[in-house]
Amino acid sequence: MELVRYMPRNFLTPGNAPFSDLFDDFFAPFAWSGGLESAEAHLPSVDIYEKENRIHINAELPGVSKEDIHLDVKGRTLIISGESKSDAEIKEENSYRRERRYGRFARTFNLAFEIDPEKVEAKYENGVLSLIISRPEELQAKQITIQ
Repeated sequence: MELVRYMPRNFLTPGNAPFSDLFDDFFAPFAWSGGLESAEAHLPSVDIYEKENRIHINAELPGVSKEDIHLDVKGRTLIISGESKSDAEIKEENSYRRERRYGRFARTFNLAFEIDPEKVEAKYENGVLSLIISRPEELQAKQITIQ
């Protein structure tokens, strides 16, 4: 038996994608772009992994300027927030489809250790925010020699 994550807005199975697209195309002029679906879609996608006692977080933030990204650290919590701004105003009566999201966003991460802001490296390049967070020395694994 295969387990599938329940996603209420995707009521059609992936195998019926052309059928789903038919509904999307038909109802596109009447679609409302607000609500929960809009909020879920505006969270930046992230990859998180550990390598050599350092936590790596890569967040996709396409179209967001470096000045509009904020990083906050408090204890074990890291918050990536900011705002993506629209380049130009598009009048709704001339809009056929609007899939890009604009506005404020925030992602919160709780790590297993206290974060030292001095030991966080941050780089933003080509729409990807890369963070490297070093683990405290006392929490790093140490090799024990057997005698």
